[in-house]
Amino acid sequence: MRDDDVLGAVRALAPALRERAAEAEALRRLPDATVKELADAGFFRLLQPRAYGGLAADPAVFYTAVHEIAKACGSTGWAASVLGVHPWYVAQLDPRAQDEVWGADGTARICSSHAPTGEVAHADGGFRLSGRWHFSAGCDHAQWALLGGLVADGDGRPVDMRTFLVPRADYRVDDVWDTVGLRGSGSNDIVVEDAFVPAHRTLGYGPVTTLRCPGHELNPEPLYRLPYAAVFTTAVSTAMVGIAEGAYEDHLAAARESVRASPGRRAAEDPFAQVRLARAAGDIDAARLQLGRNMAELYTTARGGAEIPTELRARTRRDQALATERALSAVDLLMENSGRGPLRAGADVLQRAWRDLQTGRGQAANDIDRALVLYAKDALGMDVHDPML
Repeated sequence: MRDDDVLGAVRALAPALRERAAEAEALRRLPDATVKELADAGFFRLLQPRAYGGLAADPAVFYTAVHEIAKACGSTGWAASVLGVHPWYVAQLDPRAQDEVWGADGTARICSSHAPTGEVAHADGGFRLSGRWHFSAGCDHAQWALLGGLVADGDGRPVDMRTFLVPRADYRVDDVWDTVGLRGSGSNDIVVEDAFVPAHRTLGYGPVTTLRCPGHELNPEPLYRLPYAAVFTTAVSTAMVGIAEGAYEDHLAAARESVRASPGRRAAEDPFAQVRLARAAGDIDAARLQLGRNMAELYTTARGGAEIPTELRARTRRDQALATERALSAVDLLMENSGRGPLRAGADVLQRAWRDLQTGRGQAANDIDRALVLYAKDALGMDVHDPML
């Protein structure tokens, strides 16, 4: 299977994903048929290491696939972007951890909740983990979870932030996801009760930030020399831009046929509606172009073996956050164009996109002000130290 084969298969799924959007909302998680079809298409193998049957694909292929999925169904695009990016993270871990995940089952999927909301205690050979982690998209369809936690010193002071890889047998999914938007993403809670996590199944933010991870000895592909912050945040922003473009295309088709309340004038002939439509299209295009440019430059740098400069990392975070803002702006403009129709309860595509984007903006990666401050500090020559850079 080649990268392009996966992309073609994903595009072929779009009508079915669009048809199941209402079902996903009703279930509050992805339908099993959707996950199976994405797996059969090879989507979850795009960022998986070649050592375990993955494609270690050009990241542009992965983000294009996420965009196409999100255009068809926002919840599916969001959950797929998160589940799909985690093979990249597992590839950073100790080879023993990778083998535990994929050695017996190369199709195993991984969910996550990186916010350090649980409790971590030192134990012989590793750590003990307990607590509740929120907003784990697609967790009903995963066999492993990546969970964030703070490691303290002997005096109880936090000295390290780490990610802990936990098998499904050591946690339960608490069905609490009942929201206005992204309802079908199944972003439920993960609950762990005193699970032992061996040291080789953990990874601190230091190695991830400096791009010196234990998994590199097994996975030499340049894909795994990219910054975590860029890879993950671009995934969720790409999903949001895809949601906006799906809403735009649906609105455009409807606008060609709809009639305004003013006598004798079609909606398509309203010059003010035309301006809003053009602005929305411009916001979506700008977001896609910047996201694509930055990831292409990051990948080219990694392929050349050069160090990735802080300037490029900061610009990537800036544009990722702005892509989120532009997606929101675009759909707001489309809502203005649509009058009161989308405000009615129901399965309107534009209304669902608006709800999905308003919910997705709450993800930590989409904290626009924080990302812009990081960029400005670097541009001004100030030292910037942040795990999300």
